Amino acid sequence: MDIQHLVDRLEDLIDEGRHMPFSKYTMVDEERALEIIDQMRISIPEEIEKSSRILASRDRIMAQANEEAARVVQMARKKSDDMLDQEVSVQAAHNRAANIIEQARQEAENIVADADKYVLEELSRLEQHLLKTLMVVRNGIAEVSNSSGSVPAPQAQQPAQPPAAQPQPAPAPRNEMQFAPREQVEVGKENQ
Repeated sequence: MDIQHLVDRLEDLIDEGRHMPFSKYTMVDEERALEIIDQMRISIPEEIEKSSRILASRDRIMAQANEEAARVVQMARKKSDDMLDQEVSVQAAHNRAANIIEQARQEAENIVADADKYVLEELSRLEQHLLKTLMVVRNGIAEVSNSSGSVPAPQAQQPAQPPAAQPQPAPAPRNEMQFAPREQVEVGKENQ
C-alpha cells in the first residue's frame, strides 16, 4: 500500500477523533490508529526498497548516459580530426594542382614565345633570301637589257618595307651577282 495513502488515513482518523474541551488532546480510535501504523511499518520498507530500486535504476541510466555521451564525444572528435585531416589533404591537393596548372601555363607561354621567335627568325631569313634572289634577278634583267640595247632596263626597286609595328632584323649584306659584259660575237655564214 502507498505510504502517502496511509498518512492520509491517519490524518483523517485524527480529524475524526474527539477533542477534549479546554485542552489540546484528541481522543482517537486506538485500534484503527495501530492498524494504520502497522500498515505503515509494512509499507515503509517496500517504499524504501522501491526508492532504492529507482535510485539504482537512475544510477544505471546515468552511467549508460555518461558512457553514451563519452562515446558520442569521442566519435565526434575522431570525425572532426578525420575531416580536418581530409580538409588539409584536399587543400594540399588543391595547392599542388594550382601549382601544376601555373607551371603548365608558364611552360605553354614559354613554348608559344619560343615558337613565335623561331617563326619570326625563319620568316626574316626567307625574306632576306627572297630579297637577294629578287636583286639578282633584277640585276640580270638590267644587264641583259643594257647589253642588247633594245629594251630599257627596269630600275631595281627595293620591295616595300613591312609595317613598322613588327621588329625588323638587320639586313644581311647583299651578295649581288655581277655578270661579266657579254662579248659580241658575229656569226657568219661559211663559204661553201
